[in-house]
Amino acid sequence: MKFSTAALSAALVALAGGAAAQLSIIAPGGPDLWWIAQSDNDIDWTCKTSPYTNFTVLIANSNVNVLVAPQAFIAQQNNFDCSKLITKDQVNLTPATGYVIQLANPFNNTDVYAQSQPFEIKALGAAYPASSATPTAAITTAVSGSAAGTTTGASVTSTATGTTQSHNGAVGLFASTGIAAAALAALGFAFA
Repeated sequence: MKFSTAALSAALVALAGGAAAQLSIIAPGGPDLWWIAQSDNDIDWTCKTSPYTNFTVLIANSNVNVLVAPQAFIAQQNNFDCSKLITKDQVNLTPATGYVIQLANPFNNTDVYAQSQPFEIKALGAAYPASSATPTAAITTAVSGSAAGTTTGASVTSTATGTTQSHNGAVGLFASTGIAAAALAALGFAFA
């Protein structure tokens, strides 16, 4: 089977576009997005740009006096959920700075897909971060129909019309990124 230069170029462009697809943790992380000890907290991630269908969720701290090793608290989390409420029973750690959330391969927790910025777990009774500190557009589920969004500084606002849908596994990955379809089409494969 021969491939044209144009087909190979198109495949490379499609694959390079896939390199931009990534998984990032939106919250917690940084000085403005902390957790409260012995309280319910949440995790938000960029589900629409993630190339992974699921992952293990861990918490770690670089200070071994606070946490000796990363601790898994969700064995398998679906990417399409975009956020997760963490109950005080799931994670109950000492108030300290230097914590990070890690999203890792469910079969090998040392294969970390994404890590949050360091954040603090504050003592029970502290105020939660302002809701305006967490960007919201990147954590909404997939929306069909028309959508519009604006970004201003660190805050993100989005509006959408249509119906909300969840995508399943690889179908959602390929539908949202188009990487595999474009690469295969460029190599001469056709889809019915």
